[in-house]
Amino acid sequence: MDELKHSNPGAPEADGLGCHAGRDQMLAAAAASGNGELLQQYARDYPLPEGAGPHDQPQSMCPAFGSLRVGLRMRRTATVLSGSACCVYGLSFTAHFYGARRSIGYVPFSSETLVTGKLFEDIREAVHKLADPKQYDAVVVINLCVPSASGVPLRLLPKEIDGVRIIGIDVPGFGVPTHAEAKDVLAGAMLRVARSEAEAGPVATPRGGVSEKPTITLLGEMFPADPVGIGMMLEPMGLAAGPVVPTREWRELYAALDCAAVAAIHPFYTASIREFETAGRPIVASAPVGHDGTEAWLQAVGRACNVPQAMIDASKNKWLRAIKGALAATPIKGRVVVSGYEGSELLVARLLVESGAEVPYVGTACPKTPWSAPDLEWLQARGVHVQYRASLEQDIAAVREFRPDLAIGTTPVVQAAKQATIPALYFTNLISARPLMGPAGAGSLAQVINAAIANKARFQQMREFFGEVGSGDNAGVWEDVPQLRPEFRAETRRQVIKLQKRRKAEEMI
Repeated sequence: MDELKHSNPGAPEADGLGCHAGRDQMLAAAAASGNGELLQQYARDYPLPEGAGPHDQPQSMCPAFGSLRVGLRMRRTATVLSGSACCVYGLSFTAHFYGARRSIGYVPFSSETLVTGKLFEDIREAVHKLADPKQYDAVVVINLCVPSASGVPLRLLPKEIDGVRIIGIDVPGFGVPTHAEAKDVLAGAMLRVARSEAEAGPVATPRGGVSEKPTITLLGEMFPADPVGIGMMLEPMGLAAGPVVPTREWRELYAALDCAAVAAIHPFYTASIREFETAGRPIVASAPVGHDGTEAWLQAVGRACNVPQAMIDASKNKWLRAIKGALAATPIKGRVVVSGYEGSELLVARLLVESGAEVPYVGTACPKTPWSAPDLEWLQARGVHVQYRASLEQDIAAVREFRPDLAIGTTPVVQAAKQATIPALYFTNLISARPLMGPAGAGSLAQVINAAIANKARFQQMREFFGEVGSGDNAGVWEDVPQLRPEFRAETRRQVIKLQKRRKAEEMI
């Protein structure tokens, strides 16, 4: 217990802090309680723009949802949350809304158990109770904001119990900017353990057996049909599609590591890429999206795997013509603004441009990395403004500036666009839920996007019918007709101007 107390000197100061507290305050508390080195690593892996303030970052759901989602989708894996009850409730609700079909463990705490180190003892006890090798390959424990800021030392948990691996990670909202990157936090931690196991001796065979051909591991969640399509494009080169990381089972991690190369389909998996590079695996950027993207990707994969040029050309000749035909058969006409937080926004923008759409802006909540460079260069060469770490304000400003025929984005972007009579589609449910790669992806977006653009007249009719009813200071429920009070507005405006002048004068002193 003394060790726990000594490793937790900042706990009294961090006690009571949560997502509502200032980011700098939480970071200072975490550093004081022994988590400074971890947060520095997160800052390197998931960087924000230099000099970013509290509002200069994407507005994402609680990032811990990303790690929670990865664990809940894996067979024989139990997940335990350590954090404030309100946070755990919200994460549980969101997880089940997105289809989680298993229980989520929770270790509650009070100010006393947090400060004294009893919370860690409770977590350790819960892990020992859960670690049944007949049911689980791994137990994942996730520290949320308050335990992370208080330095609850998950690193002191046993590495395994009766053969069940214990994976403890910190995923604070003040250290991991988006839930997309939190997927990498857990995926990278699991790959690190799996790599050490493979280096130590024989490991379990994947459920589907070992591929006879060299494989390409696919990094990043994607539509289920995409890995199949990628495998078909790799076949003429004597290669096969390997597992998708994050995996659905622990033993798939070994197969993912045992690959010829890794395709960074989603380019923000920095910790995972570090593990693959440590294992000596080359990384291939971008993805086989559209004609140009597929041609460049096949060439890059072939070069990374030392495939003869004749075999690379055979794959190109087989698939590029089909992709070009699919693009020509399903054109998209109109101006489209793209934004989202999945990590595939640049790939979607490329596909839209090749389909004939005008795309002046693409915003992604994820950071700029070397593995998105080919997509960035291709888009910029065609006049597309690419905004990494895009905020909600930047995405909405793009919609207002470019007045597109269609806006693709997050829920608040879609809402803002529709209020401005601009058709809009939610990226996650309506765009990510379609194939993007190869010939199947080439024509997958046209129908839904063209149909949405054609709805412009319906929005205009609704606007004309409802007018300004329910907007601005008329919003809400009224028993009587709202009465304007211009004298109140004038007085409020005078007070605001007076306050602004006073603040400006104080800044000059």
